[in-house]
Amino acid sequence: MTVALDGFDVKLLAALQDNAALTNAELGEIISLSASQVSRRRSKLEEAGVIRGYRAALDPEALGLTVTAFVGVTLGAHSKENARKFRNMVKAMPEVQEAHTLTGDLDYMLKIVVADLKALSNIINDELLPQEAVHHVRSSIAMETLKDDNLLPLGSS
Repeated sequence: MTVALDGFDVKLLAALQDNAALTNAELGEIISLSASQVSRRRSKLEEAGVIRGYRAALDPEALGLTVTAFVGVTLGAHSKENARKFRNMVKAMPEVQEAHTLTGDLDYMLKIVVADLKALSNIINDELLPQEAVHHVRSSIAMETLKDDNLLPLGSS
């Protein structure tokens, strides 16, 4: 469901994407509204599910998480039960930063962030491959991250 946004909403969302720690007063200065108007708009955007939450952007390398891998998974047996089990497993794995269901040759693409190659090997060999439904796993390791801001493109509405 698409939510109708006006120019102030788009400016508010852009400012929050850039820095979610801004107060309503600071946001008001940026988008030319009062703090109470910002608060009301922010609450409506949260209630509508446009703003899903707030979190700090952490530097993986500073935390010793130096390996980013993209892991493609193909299931052998396609059933609702196998898909449910796989999804639940993936959702419970903190190393999985993103998980997507795909069209084409691969069923799923996972973005995994870990400390080292041994940790990646453990995830692939001890968690993914032993799953009954998993037929094939293909991984690619990122050599360098060129962009990782996860900012949505907010055009004018």
